Amino acid sequence: MKLSGPKLDAVFFDLDGTLVDSAPDMIAAMQRLCVERGTSLLDAAGVGRSVSKGGRAMLRRGFPRAEETLIEELLPRFLELYAQAIATHTATFPGVDDVLATLEARGVHWGIVTNKPGWLARALLAALQLDVRCAALVSGDCLPQKKPDPAPILRACTLANVDPARCVYVGDDLRDIEAGRAAGMRTIAAAWGYVDGEDPRDWGADLVIATPHALLPALDLV
Repeated sequence: MKLSGPKLDAVFFDLDGTLVDSAPDMIAAMQRLCVERGTSLLDAAGVGRSVSKGGRAMLRRGFPRAEETLIEELLPRFLELYAQAIATHTATFPGVDDVLATLEARGVHWGIVTNKPGWLARALLAALQLDVRCAALVSGDCLPQKKPDPAPILRACTLANVDPARCVYVGDDLRDIEAGRAAGMRTIAAAWGYVDGEDPRDWGADLVIATPHALLPALDLV
């Protein structure tokens, strides 16, 4: 299936679970945190599946009996441990590099809108050498609002100097689709991401795509 609508000026992506498979390094950081706390990580797979929900969601999987006050206490140390080895095992999902190269070759801007804190997002993109290629990066601390609010996506459009109506947002979480739709964009649900048992077909996206490779025909770029 192909997206209908006006000519494409830009494609914006969520980061974790959409562009990059960061779960292995997140899980490793959680394992190190558990060792520090004198326990063991019992649900590594659950931590990986919850990456797109954010650090607190991952900590709730890693410390399932913890009160919310402890979750808040653990969050800074978890992020610190993650930052220390942010791209040891993280890589773009198979097919993503081809998608980005094709967008660039066709003169279509691409950017990233993520709820990940900026200091982590910038470090990760630099490690993967994506920072100099994207037309816009809007992280979770750039604005008072975060996804599912459309403000971060609209900010990315301003930075890239594009019209939201001529853009597409791709993400692996319901809030990605909600934010993209509220910004007036066409949306694609990335079913290859960390959907954690949810059915992306329920999110109301214009398309649900199973693999990054399928993005190119969906965007009429083959």
